[in-house]
Amino acid sequence: MSQQKIKGVIFDLDNTLLDFMKMKELAVKAAIRSMIEAGLLVDEELSYNEIISIYEQFGWENQKVFDVFIEKQIGRVDNKFLAAGIVAYRRAREANLMAYPNVNKTLMSLAKMGIKLGVVSDAPSREAWMRIYYLNLYHYFDVVITHDDSGERKPSAKPFQMALDAMKLNPNETIMIGDWPERDVVGAKQIGMKTVFARYGDTFGTINSGADWEINDIYQLVVIINEFNNVA
Repeated sequence: MSQQKIKGVIFDLDNTLLDFMKMKELAVKAAIRSMIEAGLLVDEELSYNEIISIYEQFGWENQKVFDVFIEKQIGRVDNKFLAAGIVAYRRAREANLMAYPNVNKTLMSLAKMGIKLGVVSDAPSREAWMRIYYLNLYHYFDVVITHDDSGERKPSAKPFQMALDAMKLNPNETIMIGDWPERDVVGAKQIGMKTVFARYGDTFGTINSGADWEINDIYQLVVIINEFNNVA
C-alpha cells in the first residue's frame, strides 16, 4: 500500500516567509530616532522597550501605537512628533521587509514540482497582501487566507480548512510550515495535516515543537517533500 504524496504546502507568513520581528525592530528604532530629532525628549532604549510593550498589549498590526506612546510621554498627541515617527517607520519598514534566505528559490522549486502553495496568516488581509507584494511573491500562491477571511485565529481549524478547500486538497497530502507551534503546528495537526516547524523564525526559544519535521533553512522543505514523495 503506497502512502499519500505531498501535493500542497501552506505557509505561515510572518517569521516563516519574512523576518517580521527584525523588520519591526528596525522600523521602531528608526521612528524613535526621528521623533527625538524632531524634539521629543526621551531615552532611545527605554522608548523602544515601551513601544514594543504597547504593540504586545494592543497587537502587532495596531496603527495607533505611536499616538499612545507620545501621549504617555507628553500628555497629548503632538502631530509633529507623530508624523516624524510614522514617516521614518514606514521608510524603514519598506527598506527592511525581506524574505528569509532561499524563500524565492524554495517557492520556485516547489511550484516547478507541481506543488500547490498557499498562505494562512493571522495578519489582517490588507497587511498580509502588502507584505506579499513588497516581497514580489504574489504569483506563487494559489490561495491566501487571512484573519479577515476566516474570522478566526490559529490554532482554529477554520483557516486551514478554508485553504485546503480552495486548493482542493486533503489534509494528509498537505504540509503546514510555521514558526509558532501552538498556532501553526497544533492548528494543522488537528485536521490531519503534516507539519514543519520553521526553527529559523522562532522568537520564543521553542524546545519541543511537536512538528513532524524541523528545519533551519526553508529550502530543506524541498528536500523533505522530494524524499517523502519518492518513498511512495
